[in-house]
Amino acid sequence: MSGHRDKLENIARSVTFIHTSDFQLGMQRWFLEGEAQARFNNARLAAIDRLGGLAKDTGAQFIVVAGDVFDANSLSNTTTKRAMERLRRLPVPVYLLPGNHDPLVADSILNKMEGENIHVISDCDPVVALPGVEVVGAPLMTKHATRDLVAQMLEPLEPTQNIRVAVGHGQVFSRAGDSAPDQIDLPTVEEALANRVFDYLALGDTHSTQSLSDTGAVWFSGAPETTDFHGVDAGGGGNGEVDSGNALVVTISKDAGGVSVDVSKHAIGTWTFHAVDAQLNSMADVEAFLQRLADYPNKDETVIKYGLTGTLSLQAQAALEQGLAEFGSIFAALYPRDRRMDLVLEPAEGELEELNLQGYAAGVLEELVDRLGQDPVARDAANLLFRLAGGQAALVSGVKEGK
Repeated sequence: MSGHRDKLENIARSVTFIHTSDFQLGMQRWFLEGEAQARFNNARLAAIDRLGGLAKDTGAQFIVVAGDVFDANSLSNTTTKRAMERLRRLPVPVYLLPGNHDPLVADSILNKMEGENIHVISDCDPVVALPGVEVVGAPLMTKHATRDLVAQMLEPLEPTQNIRVAVGHGQVFSRAGDSAPDQIDLPTVEEALANRVFDYLALGDTHSTQSLSDTGAVWFSGAPETTDFHGVDAGGGGNGEVDSGNALVVTISKDAGGVSVDVSKHAIGTWTFHAVDAQLNSMADVEAFLQRLADYPNKDETVIKYGLTGTLSLQAQAALEQGLAEFGSIFAALYPRDRRMDLVLEPAEGELEELNLQGYAAGVLEELVDRLGQDPVARDAANLLFRLAGGQAALVSGVKEGK
């Protein structure tokens, strides 16, 4: 035994690899129309190329994808072939774990991926990635697991002198606060780490980058390209997809004295999804909101959904609608969140006269204005009439000014 320990003390193993997950290639977004959806698809494929560039720049020796390579098991042949071509062109081997979106069922899309430097993790047996380095995974064989697959993967494993990278897909903390049968048990993971059963757990499913353990050896990589909205106006640092568009470069060094794990986050995504809220009560507020939209770079790769509240004059409302219409053709998508929209039109002094309504329409408008504070139906009806009449007034005003 002492000779064995002497040998270990003279051996130091180190490996650098990339941890990523949740490509969800083939994902469709209802709010992306026409070529915007095509650009979104291409960006997700291009993320694979950027991972290859990151591997070259950092000296990474392989890539692990911790589940949900594809958004579903039934995708077009074009999506499948293009993905395979990008994966084959990677400068290092890539290990793909089946996730809940692309479980390893009989007709799994991942069955078509195996070959050359593409390796599908199809069972829980450790695979030699490099001399002295193993990859072991917990693939989903059905869309919904009924037990902790990571614990099931770890249970038969013995401590190893090799560097061992474990790969899993699923939630560690229950979002509902109740323990789910497939929830990954963190204490079990940390006990296996302490016993040197493995050295790093690469997780997927959550699309935001997150460290999950004080050991520094359990991480969600997050999706390499943003997939959902971040609430930029929410208190406490926002909500939603908080920190996506990243990949993790992990270096593990192991010898008889212990294990060290270094994880560095690299931004590789290009798309932005923001949920924006604003209160608008004046023309200055409208101008500030429109300037906020103007300040976004790369608008053709930016999706904004907005919730607006407040009270606006006809002139301010017209300026808002004109600005939104102009930006709508520039952003990848720009649309209102109906449940967070509560803008009330309240004509400033003299604006009603400028509408130049006659007869029945003028009488209806006068009655609605009198009831604005008491009747929500009257408010909505007046808003619609203001909008229609205000548009006509703006057009007349523009003609008078030679616009």
